Amino acid sequence: MTIGGILALVLLIFSAFYFTRGGSKLNVDLDRITISEIKKDKFQETIPENGTVMPLHTIYLNTTDGGRVADIYVQDGDTLKKGQPILKLINTDVEMSMANTATTVSTTLANIQLDQINAQTATVSKLNTEADVEQLYLEAKRVYDVDTALYARHVIGRQEYTTALNNYNVYGRKLELQRVILHQDTVDRAQQAQQDKESYERAKATLQVMEQKVDQLTIRALVDGQLTSLDAEIGQTKTAGYPLAQIDELDGFKVRLTDVDEHYLNRVFVGQTGTFEYNLDTFTLKITQVFTAVANARFQVDMKFLGKVPQGLHKGQTLQVTLALSDERTAVLVPKGGFYQQTGGNWIFKVSEDGKTAYRVDIQLGQQNIDYYEVLSGLKPGDKVVTSSYENYNNMQELVLKK
Repeated sequence: MTIGGILALVLLIFSAFYFTRGGSKLNVDLDRITISEIKKDKFQETIPENGTVMPLHTIYLNTTDGGRVADIYVQDGDTLKKGQPILKLINTDVEMSMANTATTVSTTLANIQLDQINAQTATVSKLNTEADVEQLYLEAKRVYDVDTALYARHVIGRQEYTTALNNYNVYGRKLELQRVILHQDTVDRAQQAQQDKESYERAKATLQVMEQKVDQLTIRALVDGQLTSLDAEIGQTKTAGYPLAQIDELDGFKVRLTDVDEHYLNRVFVGQTGTFEYNLDTFTLKITQVFTAVANARFQVDMKFLGKVPQGLHKGQTLQVTLALSDERTAVLVPKGGFYQQTGGNWIFKVSEDGKTAYRVDIQLGQQNIDYYEVLSGLKPGDKVVTSSYENYNNMQELVLKK
């Protein structure tokens, strides 16, 4: 009796300790938990991201000088051809500047023409003067030649001969000087003509710029495409550079991931691929641009289609994209479940071989995808574990599984 009493007391103390120490057992209904089997299979780290369908190319239409909206020729959503008018602005300052520039060009051209006439008149006068001097020179030369022969035969005196010689030399120098003047006039006229041409071209180029400014008051489609985001009403005044609308080219779509966690910024690169399901078919995308600017702990990624493109996509449509962050490999895998929220992937309930209990074991998890966690240690293929939520038995050491 004494020994029995001692054993009963020890058993009571042990039971009290076991059931109050935070590592107690708990009866669990099998129908209320999920038991999954550990397996070794192909694995690829992926993350799910929402992608928005966007046009492959978008052209933005802005005002150049601003103005008041006078007329609107199309509606938001219309399909446009390149060069088709969209709306008309009125800007009196631009139109007045063009008128003033046109007047300046006309005045410049008139002055150039007047200068050309004056230059031609001056040139004609110089040519006449040269002709007169040349005539005097030729006459002086004739007299000099005759007097030279007469003086050699002593028919005339030295005084008459000297006069003929001096006249010949004087008119020769005058003719030479007149020819130099005429040559310089030709050079000056050529230079002036070049300067006048450049002045006129500059004035004409300025007029062309002003004409372009006036023409730009009519906003036109820069490419073929669909007009979207038209922001204009008749009578509104738009400042210079104001975004009026955009044109989406209809040559294809891209997908933009707009909410990628900054945690993955150093693991997302151009060339990585992703997939999505659409109309019971799988389509592949490839990253073409990573926007490294982070806002609200998120960054954006652009992806284009590889191979076939799904039919029936629309701008603004949301797709569930599975983005691959690693190459495919073989790994030990545990299915995802609610257990992770309570354990952080540090431990899990492993089912005993007889299937009657589940006990805590320490594990180490690696990368993940939509369906699985990679198991680095603590489990092996064929093991069975409880993957449902541990919210009601997070502090238990063992679960007793009952039907």
